[in-house]
Amino acid sequence: MSVRRFTRMSYANADDMVFGRSLKPVSYGFGLKIGAGKVIPEINYAPRPGTERDPERLRKEFIDYISRDVLDRAVALGFPDLQLETEWVSQMNQAKLSVPVIEGQKAICEKYHEEFGINCAVRHTIPDQREADLGLRPGMDAERTYPEKFFACAEIACENGADNLSCESVGGKELSDYAVTNGDIVAFLFGVGYLGTIDMTYIWSEFVDVAKRNKVVAGGDTNCAGANTSMFLAGGMQDNDVQRTFTAVARCISAAKTLAAWECGAIGPDKDCGYEGPIVKAIAGMPISQEGKNCQCAHCDLQGNLMAQTCDLWSNESVEYHPEFGGSSVQCWLGALGYEAALMNTALQLKQEKTLRDLYMFSDRFRGPEAYVLAYDNAYRIGQAIVAEGDNIYNRALAAGLAGSRILLEGYKKREIMLTNKQYEVLLDIIGKFESLPAEEDDFVEFAAKEYRDVPNFNMKNYGL
Repeated sequence: MSVRRFTRMSYANADDMVFGRSLKPVSYGFGLKIGAGKVIPEINYAPRPGTERDPERLRKEFIDYISRDVLDRAVALGFPDLQLETEWVSQMNQAKLSVPVIEGQKAICEKYHEEFGINCAVRHTIPDQREADLGLRPGMDAERTYPEKFFACAEIACENGADNLSCESVGGKELSDYAVTNGDIVAFLFGVGYLGTIDMTYIWSEFVDVAKRNKVVAGGDTNCAGANTSMFLAGGMQDNDVQRTFTAVARCISAAKTLAAWECGAIGPDKDCGYEGPIVKAIAGMPISQEGKNCQCAHCDLQGNLMAQTCDLWSNESVEYHPEFGGSSVQCWLGALGYEAALMNTALQLKQEKTLRDLYMFSDRFRGPEAYVLAYDNAYRIGQAIVAEGDNIYNRALAAGLAGSRILLEGYKKREIMLTNKQYEVLLDIIGKFESLPAEEDDFVEFAAKEYRDVPNFNMKNYGL
């Protein structure tokens, strides 16, 4: 499959970007249209531990409890559109567990669409269970064959009723884990920006073919394994183990990787946990799913309002199924999602979307470095830096990191954001390291391969190199 790297921005300027509208809307499922003028809630959930031990018990958990609860609550509250996201638990990498769930969710969505008129669809997100020490490419581990199972799961999902195929790939994680632990931004650039892009290109060249053969929409990916790990470890205002300037720059680099799924032919929306969404939407014009303040059931972040600024799907991340005072957990969190989407959609109808967008954005813009670089105007600037480097995956990842670093430095000097002395020192160190790197890709790869050869589980063969 040919890969077409993005070399120009889809949006003419940052101000054209708003929630609920994308330049390339996507339709699938039972009447669902993403990015076509409204924000749609995307409910994400997990079955209770132990239900995965038996196929019938797991089917009942997903269909009779989770899916039915969600759809009943959507009808009860008058929400017209809904996307369900089933992130497969690891045990679902076998047909006897996954097929009943896929088929059952397809059937119940069709039932509620026909009986109540609700537009709905199911995104199936395949777990990337590959492990670097066992090999990321087929044939590297004959006993466990993780890569082969990974692609087989995509086939199972598409053959049995998935509306949207997505995943959260792990390419480069062995280096990104090392990078975050050691505060080494060059290792992150190498692992995520370079090797991660190679791996995601490899995965999505296959995923897109699988989706097309089965007339399923290929959605997208994210750098959850790297940038989100960094964000979680950086924590909040009381934490100091991972500097938030490091995490913000890591997020910028991750955007260059996340683009790769779309460059292979996926058409969106990307994954909700991809906080780099505003950057990739600015470049590609495709719809994005985002999470923020309504994902407190899974984790907290410092940009909970801001992330709604340009979303097309609004997600809760993931919540375990259990009872709450207001109903089941999925019903309660759907209520929060649906009412937030209704607010955004009312703003669109009253032509007040840019006012609400800016209120979302400014409420968090100065809360921390990652929020600052993800504010839609700065996200657009990072996108411009990426596309300016053409199809060179090293240069564009480096450009993203440099652009984000300089935006942070600029904001600090303008007193728009506050940085601790340590955060400022780390930022200057990052810029210095980036500026000293080789200009040519081959020289960088030769340097990095030697520099990080002793990182546990790192193997260039995992990336076809």
